[in-house]
Amino acid sequence: MNISRISDNYAVAAQILPMEVAAIAEQGFVAIICNRPDGEEPGQPTSAEIAAECVKAGLAFHHIPVSGIPISERAILEQRRLIDESGGPVLAYCRSGQRSLIIWQASA
Repeated sequence: MNISRISDNYAVAAQILPMEVAAIAEQGFVAIICNRPDGEEPGQPTSAEIAAECVKAGLAFHHIPVSGIPISERAILEQRRLIDESGGPVLAYCRSGQRSLIIWQASA
């Protein structure tokens, strides 16, 4: 898993696996945001699978699927709100991490 820190309280990554969630929690993250729609690619873990592991690891989980550009204003505002209210570092992921970076930039 390759995590790119964008700020003190925000990082992005490519698709994470359920088995990686505990390690993400150990790195100090308090929440995970999935910006990837379920079923985007065959074999990808679903948001429900990641959410279940987040519960076990004590992390908040949010699903804000983004399927293209431009990203909706609603998604940008919701992602910003969740980051601001998280109380600690948030990891957002999508297929490559690019959409999660773009939504961050759009909310800055």
